Amino acid sequence: MGSVGFEDHLESFQEAMPELRGRLKANSLMSEITWFRVGGPAQLLFTPADEADLAYFMKNKPVDLPITIIGLGSNLLVRDGGIPGIVVRLGRGFNAIEALDDNRIKVGTAVPDMKLARAAAEHGVAGLSFYRGIPGSIGGALRMNAGAHGGETRDYLQEARAVDYEGNIHTFTAEEMGHTYRNCALPNHFIFTEAVFKGQPGSREEIEKANAEVVAYREEKQPVKDRTGGSTFKNPPGHSSWKLIDEAGLRGFKVGGAKVSEKHCNFLINEGDATGTDIETLGETVRKRVFEKSGVKLDWEIKRLGVADVMGEDLAQ
Repeated sequence: MGSVGFEDHLESFQEAMPELRGRLKANSLMSEITWFRVGGPAQLLFTPADEADLAYFMKNKPVDLPITIIGLGSNLLVRDGGIPGIVVRLGRGFNAIEALDDNRIKVGTAVPDMKLARAAAEHGVAGLSFYRGIPGSIGGALRMNAGAHGGETRDYLQEARAVDYEGNIHTFTAEEMGHTYRNCALPNHFIFTEAVFKGQPGSREEIEKANAEVVAYREEKQPVKDRTGGSTFKNPPGHSSWKLIDEAGLRGFKVGGAKVSEKHCNFLINEGDATGTDIETLGETVRKRVFEKSGVKLDWEIKRLGVADVMGEDLAQ
């Protein structure tokens, strides 16, 4: 499928921001970034050098375009027509990890969740081992209140920093974040840049053992070697999504090059030649069949972005 004919704003952005240090590209394919390996181009893809560079960009951008924030591309489905506007992807400038006093760790939001779990073990900070099984970044964890294995982001977060779309820098307490199940109360116009987590004192040996148990469970139960976006649907109250999908007879069900994992039914897989439309159509079909079978509505946990094709069709319901 082709992409929407995006207007090229690259030159005007470069002229308006001569002191920009980050990388700015036009029509950059999202299929090269997302774990599903699907998706059309971003109209503009910006990778800021650091928090100050991000704030500078937001203050001085010459055109008011839609803004989309992404992390590692793990929990993300980009449609084949691409993403209009500016896609901000936090990279190396947001990868710092620092151990603080009182069992606290300060971490940049581009840091993979798994790396935070390993750093916590190194510094004897217990409680964060659940992050070892989450294939995303800290920024995504803050936005979605990521959790697994009995732990959630809100259980250990102390504060978070963010840059808003006007370039102002904010600090939020854990209470102000307003975390609920897979959700954050703060509007999307805050781009998280840094967070502080507080755990409990523990021995490195015991924490590494807990980390290893999470890894072993994930490798046994989840299709970690496939092209997938992680857990696809939120668990409805009182239900497990994978059980509902399995009971609807959808284990291994396919649409084009996309397939419901036979190992874990709440994972969708790109078997190699899937399009974004294949994966989203598969997901919507799963939602429909589950509702017909059980009367339970599944809500997407994976974030779907962009337009579906050259006609701008949007499959989201």
